[in-house]
Amino acid sequence: MAEQNCLVENDWICGEYLRSRGHELAEATVQHIWITAASVLIGLAVAFPLALLARRGRHFAGPVLGLTTVLYTVPSLAMFSLLLPLFGLSAALVVTGLVLYSLTILVRNILAGLEAVPQEAREAAKGMGYGPVRLLWEVELPLALPALMAGLRIATVSTVALTTVGSLVGKGGLGNLIEDALPSFFKAQVLTASVLCVLLAVAADLLLLGVQRLLTPWTRIRTPARASAGAGIAKTEAV
Repeated sequence: MAEQNCLVENDWICGEYLRSRGHELAEATVQHIWITAASVLIGLAVAFPLALLARRGRHFAGPVLGLTTVLYTVPSLAMFSLLLPLFGLSAALVVTGLVLYSLTILVRNILAGLEAVPQEAREAAKGMGYGPVRLLWEVELPLALPALMAGLRIATVSTVALTTVGSLVGKGGLGNLIEDALPSFFKAQVLTASVLCVLLAVAADLLLLGVQRLLTPWTRIRTPARASAGAGIAKTEAV
């Protein structure tokens, strides 16, 4: 009875709400996940060629970086209004807006990673007969992965948060629940949906961190020299 009263008393924490609205929460969470995943993946597919274009010189870098930065400064309400004639009130509207927002982070990080590749590595690969495409995929891209993955993690966490804005057109995942609960100030629904958004962001970041560690094992390798130096310092401190 006490647990049922929490709905009547409009408590922030209410177990009865979780039991009675579990299906609704699950549907909103699934929608939130697929909109976020689709936006980030499409954003990555668009950002990669843009970063390659920007790397060709200042004449390309300025317009590409400038355009992606301007897109990020457009308020979400204005962005969705501009895209509305093209996509209508659909999930494609939200995904497209989120893709445009992700570009400034992804393009800059991909470009920074590629530019950080040592020139010696490029020259060595060219000396071994690597062409431009093979050089990119087998040398430059692996070395740029740490910066690329860092940008992907930031973009993903940002997109998890921005997906809630899609509630403006009824395609905001957990944001729909928050918007529906605000007029009546349904505390349990607001808190639950908000906590789930945070958990999704943390889970996505940890997942991508794990992927990054799998793809870049060399970043975790301790060289013998460093290991010996560390052992020597520890031994000195012990003495």
